[in-house]
Amino acid sequence: MKMYKKIVAVALLVFFGLNQVSAQSGYDPEYVKVTNERAQKIVDDLKLKSTEDQLAVRDIIAEQYRSLSKIQDGRDVKITEIKKSITDKAKQEKTVEKLKKDADKKILSLHKSYLKKLSKKLTNSQIVQVKDGMTYGVLPITVLGYNDMLPNLTQEQQKYIYDALVEAREHAMDGGTSKEKHAWFGKYKGRINNYLSKQGYDLNKESTDWHERLKEREKNKK
Repeated sequence: MKMYKKIVAVALLVFFGLNQVSAQSGYDPEYVKVTNERAQKIVDDLKLKSTEDQLAVRDIIAEQYRSLSKIQDGRDVKITEIKKSITDKAKQEKTVEKLKKDADKKILSLHKSYLKKLSKKLTNSQIVQVKDGMTYGVLPITVLGYNDMLPNLTQEQQKYIYDALVEAREHAMDGGTSKEKHAWFGKYKGRINNYLSKQGYDLNKESTDWHERLKEREKNKK
């Protein structure tokens, strides 16, 4: 009976929280629901014991998604208007560039305040989990990939790869779409590959050899 009451209490809190957010912010209730669900998936992996903490962290993450979208959507609408209203190409590009820089400043400020909010509820390792959750786990997957493809990487080379991907993840967290998030990692993987080439690696050959090893592993599993 106590468990049932607890479930009902949580359900009511979620329901009223959803409606309160929608009413106060002007967000579409369906969009609030989607961002809450997206955030909840990340929170589930944190294994937080307190229901109160689970909801608080979920709300912080969900609000970050909504705040980012508000800045980015507003920026994109203005860019579309500028391209329609300003015919002079040079002036158009200059205006758009300023608009993007202004949006980037707001996003950077939001990024910092977001991490500060998370730090009040989570440990550093849990915050890393949140970052990976927001970026589809690309960082750990990519690190494993490089280490598997190039088993003789030095500690210095491994550190370079990891640090570059950490920087990519910080940018990718603020990406408005999956494509934008992956593009940030693609940009930094390009830097990593250039670095490894200068370190003497033939990445085309290493990649081919690696895929052959992966095929062999799959065959041996059968």
